Amino acid sequence: MNHTPANPGDATPSLEVSGLAYAYPDGHQALFGVDLTVGKGERVALLGPNGAGKTTLVLHLNGILGGGVGTVTVAGLPVAKQHYAEIRRRVGIVFQDPDDQLFMPTVREDVAFGPAAAGLRGAELEERVRAALDRVGMADFADRPPHHLSFGQRRRVAVATVLAMEPEILVLDEPSSNLDPASRRELADILRSLDVTVLMVTHDLPYALELCPRSVVLSEGVIAADGPTQDLLCDEPLMRAHRLELPFGFDPASVAVA
Repeated sequence: MNHTPANPGDATPSLEVSGLAYAYPDGHQALFGVDLTVGKGERVALLGPNGAGKTTLVLHLNGILGGGVGTVTVAGLPVAKQHYAEIRRRVGIVFQDPDDQLFMPTVREDVAFGPAAAGLRGAELEERVRAALDRVGMADFADRPPHHLSFGQRRRVAVATVLAMEPEILVLDEPSSNLDPASRRELADILRSLDVTVLMVTHDLPYALELCPRSVVLSEGVIAADGPTQDLLCDEPLMRAHRLELPFGFDPASVAVA
């Protein structure tokens, strides 16, 4: 099966990472020359054990980390200081803990914060907020304080705060963690309905299989595998080598994937 991203015509890929290597100031080398291309509209899971470099890679996508070797390009724009404002609009990162992203008195104000900071006002801002909350099924909660919501609802609002910026790429860090089964399914339905490129960092391998046709295994700072998610999860030696564990009794081969 073809492992290159679906990239019709000359559409610019959403993400191109080339030769990315990075060492932290303490000397710990986290990435050793990562090459990754994600086509516009693709949903890709980033898998790997703890300490593999997944977070380090994600933090390069919008310039939070930099100064290493190699290049990162988002929608054709190099991730460099002069482009940070535009890059950070285009790359929306949803962190594992929604409380890292929700800090305003009401849901509406949280979702409005980014677009308002970018200069949106009045009816246009209201429409942006309403549309983002609609997309995550939280429009009825606009006037509620975020801390009164369930964890799953807060995660959906955190997604809305990012969608309100109309990003090209949605980066999700462990989106299914701490969710009950119903919330997990609701979030999956939302993510499937979005017309954005998705990069999902996850240890939840069934979730990766459900949502992402393609997966990339990052291990010890290099990409160890890149291919259809089902093929990778069915490759027992690969899974063992990179400490990727399927839930007991879960057979990835039995899942019908689109």
